[in-house]
Amino acid sequence: MKTTYFITGISTEVGKTIASTIVTEALQADYWKPIQAGELDNTDTHKVEKLISNTKTTFHQSAFNLKSPMSPHAAAAIDKVKIEPKKIKRPTTKNNLVIEGAGGLLVPLNDSETIADLIEPKDNVIVVSRHYLGSINHTLLTVEGLKNRGLNVFGIIFSGIENKETECIIAKMTNVPILGRIEEEPYFDSNVVKEYADRLKKELTSP
Repeated sequence: MKTTYFITGISTEVGKTIASTIVTEALQADYWKPIQAGELDNTDTHKVEKLISNTKTTFHQSAFNLKSPMSPHAAAAIDKVKIEPKKIKRPTTKNNLVIEGAGGLLVPLNDSETIADLIEPKDNVIVVSRHYLGSINHTLLTVEGLKNRGLNVFGIIFSGIENKETECIIAKMTNVPILGRIEEEPYFDSNVVKEYADRLKKELTSP
C-alpha cells in the first residue's frame, strides 16, 4: 500500500529540502513540491533530483512556480494568481510519495488558508526541527497545530548541530517519535544522502 509523507519545517531554512531528499531516497519514493516560490532556475525539485541516486523516483511538476522568493500568498499576488488548496491535485502514482511544503506549517497560501491545508488526514507528517533560540517553541507549536487539526504526526527529524537538552525536552513534551538527525555536514552529495537514507529507512518503514 502506498504512503504519502508530508515534510514540513518549524520555520524556513531548517533543512527541509535535505530531509525531503533523504526520505525520498530511503523510500525510493516519488517527490513533489506543490508550491515553489523563487529560485525558478534552481528549484527545490532540481536540488533533490541532483542528490537522488535510485532509479525509481519520479519528480512531479509543481502546481505553482512563483517568481518571488517570499511567502506563497505574497508571491502569488505579484504573479497575479490565486492559490486554492482544494484545486491543487496531487500527482497520480503507484509509488510512495514525498511532498515538501514551503516554509512552516502556517505559511499563508491566500487570505484564509495555509500550508496545513495541503495536508490530508492519511498523510504521515514529518516535522523538521533545527536548534536556534526559539526553536523549542516553534517545534511544540507546529506539533500542537498538527494534532489540533487531527493530522498524523509521524515523527520529527532534527537537523544541524546537536543540542541534547533541546531535543530531549521536545521529545518529552510532544511524545512524537524521533526519526533521526541530520548533522551539519560540510556538504551533501548523493553518497552522503544515501548514507543517511540507509540509516533512516528502518524508522520510516516500521509499523
